[in-house]
Amino acid sequence: MGVARDLTGFHVSWAGLPKAARISHLKTLMCCAFYQLCGARAEDVIYMSLPLYHKAGALLGVGGCIGIGASLVLKERFSASQFWSDCRKHNVTVFQYIGELCRYLTNLPQGKDETRHKVRLAAGSGLRPDVWRDFTRRFGNIRIFETYGLTEFNISFFNYTSTPGAVGRGTFLYKRFCPFELIRYDTQQGEPVRDGVGRCQRTSAGEAGLLIAPVTSASPFLGYVGSRELSEKKMLRDVFRPGDCFFNTGDLMMQDDLGFVYFRDRMGDTFRWKGENVATTEVSEIMSGLECFQEVNVYGVSVPGHEGRTGMAAVTLRPGHQLEPERVFIHVVELLPSYARPRFLRVMDQMESTGTFKQQKQRLVQDGFSPSHIKEPLYLLDEAARTYRPLTKDVYSRIMASDLRL
Repeated sequence: MGVARDLTGFHVSWAGLPKAARISHLKTLMCCAFYQLCGARAEDVIYMSLPLYHKAGALLGVGGCIGIGASLVLKERFSASQFWSDCRKHNVTVFQYIGELCRYLTNLPQGKDETRHKVRLAAGSGLRPDVWRDFTRRFGNIRIFETYGLTEFNISFFNYTSTPGAVGRGTFLYKRFCPFELIRYDTQQGEPVRDGVGRCQRTSAGEAGLLIAPVTSASPFLGYVGSRELSEKKMLRDVFRPGDCFFNTGDLMMQDDLGFVYFRDRMGDTFRWKGENVATTEVSEIMSGLECFQEVNVYGVSVPGHEGRTGMAAVTLRPGHQLEPERVFIHVVELLPSYARPRFLRVMDQMESTGTFKQQKQRLVQDGFSPSHIKEPLYLLDEAARTYRPLTKDVYSRIMASDLRL
């Protein structure tokens, strides 16, 4: 009778195509050390509201809890309104987050009991720096332990210093045990930048680049179930020398001069406009600073007669707030360079996200910016009028005919 050698975990790419990644027994055991690395203890009560079909919930959450012998509170589905009452009811001291979970909590109306809890540690990934600061300022002395990791490869970061926005610190010693590189990436061509002899170029401090990691016998890439081509697409070869091989994470990161590593964008999300790279995550963070916006999702759309992709932001409004086009215009002009300012706004009732609270961009990109196709309110940035004006069918026709430059 055959014995399964590996666990299979489904990973969904930006394009929405699920791939079954092989997860070794060794990696599964390594995940059991997650909470120990975060500083959790056996006497802790851990609150888990993430879906167990995801690696973060099943391996890091449940596996990590078993690894330290702590108690685990399982919530079938995350509820922002019930979160703090659940924490009080079960004496929760640690919870795990992913994506936008903490932002949902900061969007709640302020309550008198929201600091009456025993939570001391929150561990997870994908916490924006602005939400990080709001969360700790509002809900008390909770240590944030931000991490970064992948389902299909052994590369990870741990922000053990709780530096807001960073996923970790790539010191010289750290890179000896968990090697990685940041290389220059051409978002327009969709591939790494190579020099005259075909070698990739490392980024400088403060420069965003593609995160890659060497594939070795000590850190192998087990690949995906199915066609070999699926696995080969994630490999970069002859990166720094002939014959070497690196795993392509598909994530754009930046390392500052102190060694702290920051997530910048997904490879498929960053787009090029007016000869410049636009990182959708950075633009979303800045636009989220407006009080009227509850959620912001930035992406690029194709416009006839223009090279690259034009910035567009889908937004939802906070309860009791209305869109103020003039204020939005002032905000983006003051805080964003010209090439990064979204030319189009789409005001939605509800934002589409995955079961792990990650924003979905693919359908929004496919929808484009046609007022005939999109029934929700659309707006166009108007620099002459210093506002965002309604995008009518007539204005849309002028854009499509290249009579109106963006």
